[in-house]
Amino acid sequence: MLVISVLALAGCSSLQVSDGFLGVITPYRIDIVQGNVVTKEQVALIKPGMTRNQVRDAIGSPMLTDMFHADRWDYVFTMKRPGTEPQRRVIVAHFKGDLLDRLEAPDLPSEREFVATIAPLKTPPKPRVLELTDEQRKALPVPARAQAASAPATGPARTYPPLEPS
Repeated sequence: MLVISVLALAGCSSLQVSDGFLGVITPYRIDIVQGNVVTKEQVALIKPGMTRNQVRDAIGSPMLTDMFHADRWDYVFTMKRPGTEPQRRVIVAHFKGDLLDRLEAPDLPSEREFVATIAPLKTPPKPRVLELTDEQRKALPVPARAQAASAPATGPARTYPPLEPS
C-alpha cells in the first residue's frame, strides 16, 4: 500500500498544469504589479542637489531603503501580466547627507510608452451613429394612419365581480 501511494504521488508531480489542466482548462492568472512606476517625465523633474523630501514628492517613496546604505534609495518596479512580457526596472537614487548626488535611471519609458505596454491598442471601435440621416429617414416605411376615433372609448369588459359593493 505504501509503494502504491508513493508511485501515485510521484505521478502527480510530473503532471504539468502551467498552461492548463490537460490542455483544456486554463487557470486564471492575475496581474502582478509591484513598486513605483517611474517615467522619463518624472525623472526629468529631478536634479542633483534636491532634498530627500523633494525626490520623494517627484517619484514617490522608495521601495527599498537599507539601514546599511542610508544614502541609497532603490525604486524597483516589476509587472507580470498574462500575454505580455514581464517588465522590471530599477532606479537608484544616491544621496550625500540630505541632498541628491546622482540618480541612476537607465532607459525608462515615457508615460505613453508605459501605457502602451500595459494595454496594447486594439483597433478603435466604429463610432456609433445616434441619429438617422435624411436618406435613412426617407427610406423608412410610412406608418399606417390611425383611424379617427368617432365612437367613445370603452373600458375593458369585466369578467370578475367588483371589489367594493356598489
